[in-house]
This record gives sequence, C-alpha cells and structure tokens, in this order.
Amino acid sequence: MSSILTNSSAMTALSTLRNINSSLGETQNRISTGLQISSGKDNAAYFSISKTMSGDSGMYKAIDESLTLQKNALSTARLGAETLVDLAEDFAERVAFAQGGTQEVRDDVQAELDELVARMATTISQSTFNGTDYVNSTATVTVVTGISRSGGSITTTTVDFVQQDLGAIQSALDAVSITSAGTAALQLAALQTAEAQLANAVSSATALGIAERSIETQKEFLTELTDRLDSGIGSMVDANMEEEAARLQALQVQQQLATQSLSIANSSPQNILSLFR
Repeated sequence: MSSILTNSSAMTALSTLRNINSSLGETQNRISTGLQISSGKDNAAYFSISKTMSGDSGMYKAIDESLTLQKNALSTARLGAETLVDLAEDFAERVAFAQGGTQEVRDDVQAELDELVARMATTISQSTFNGTDYVNSTATVTVVTGISRSGGSITTTTVDFVQQDLGAIQSALDAVSITSAGTAALQLAALQTAEAQLANAVSSATALGIAERSIETQKEFLTELTDRLDSGIGSMVDANMEEEAARLQALQVQQQLATQSLSIANSSPQNILSLFR
C-alpha cells in the first residue's frame, strides 16, 4: 500500500544512511587520530588499562631522566677517584724513592709530595656534577630506580650506594712528612701511610664504579621496559590504518548507494499523482 503520509521506504533508507554516516564518522576519527580506542566509550577495559600503562610509562621515563643525572654525578665522582688513585700512586712512589736518602733528597721529594697533595685537593673540588658532591662524605645515598604495582598498590624501588670521602685520603697524605723522618722507622711509617691511602683511593674508585654501573644497568632496563609498555599500549589502542582505509572506501560507496536509495524512496509519493491524471 502506498501512502502520502507515511513513506516506509524513505524511513528505512534514512535509517540506513544515518547508520552509515555514523560508522563513517567513527572511521574518519580513527584515521585522523590514529587511535582505535580514544575514550572509555570505545572499550572501557582497554581504555582503563592503556591509561594506567601510559601513566607508568611516563613515570619510568621521568625516573630514567633522573637516573641520568645520578649517573653523570657518579661518573664525575669516579673520574675524580681514579685520578686520585694515579696521584696516590705517584705519592707512594716518591715516598719509596726517598727511603734512606739524604736530607737534601728528602727535602726535594717533600716539595713534590706537597704538589701532589695540592693537585689532589683540586681534583676533589672539581669532582662534582651540577652541585652534586659524592666525594666528601661517607653517607648512604638512596636512589629511586622505578615503580612497582605488586599487591595492588604502587610503590617505588630503590638502590643504595655509599659516598666516598676522598678528602680524608688527601688530608691523610697531606700529613705525611719525610723531611724530619731521619730514622728508617719514621721513613717506613710514611711509606705505610702512603700505601694505605693508595688502597683507600682504589677502594673508593671501585665503589663508585660499581654504583655507576648499577645505575647504568637500571637505565638500560627502564629504556627497554618503556619501549615494551609503549608497544603494548599501541597494540591495544592504535588503529590499523590498512583496515581503516579499506573500511573508509567501503563506507563511502555505501553512503552513495544509501543516498540514491533515499532519493528513490522519496520519489515514490510523486508516482501517486499519476493515478489522479
């Protein structure tokens, strides 16, 4: 039955066109944003998970940047400690050279030792990075290395290392005097002190190197971890551009056909007029 009041064909065609336009809008949005899931209405579970993972990734990247500063500070401190080792070796060699020497020899060597101690002081004062000093204390430093969500709550992970008091080594060597060490026993006290402080310098350089390597390893892990998180997020929310391109073309064809179908349906009432001619 045909009616000029109710055009069921046009209503069906209009509903079809409306659905196609809605799907076309969604597809165009995914293409323009590159996201398959951009809000909670698209997929609530994936949206929630991806946002949590994205937050974690951002925190890991921020922690990684902070660790870069710590690594640079430790690297600078280690360089200072290794330079101090070289100077302490020279110091011990010159003290050994003066063993059993004449007073004149000892006076000359003492001048060399004083110069070496002055260079140690300069090295220590310059072994800081951006104001961070790890070479004039024995305090423990706690560094945040990441986050953990185990147990349903977020916590931080940390690593500890001990600062090294290079100034104490320099002070101990500064107190060594061979000019008045006339006896063999006193000269041997001087040599033992030099060797002991050399060992302390080596120990300090080693400790700082271990701490630096620990931070470096954690940075490498965080870089890999954030890459995995970002990849996981992408697999959940990123749009498949090949599929979206194919879907866009199909919807555009369907839109054209639906428009033509609506046009045909709207022309049907005009045919009723022919019945009254």
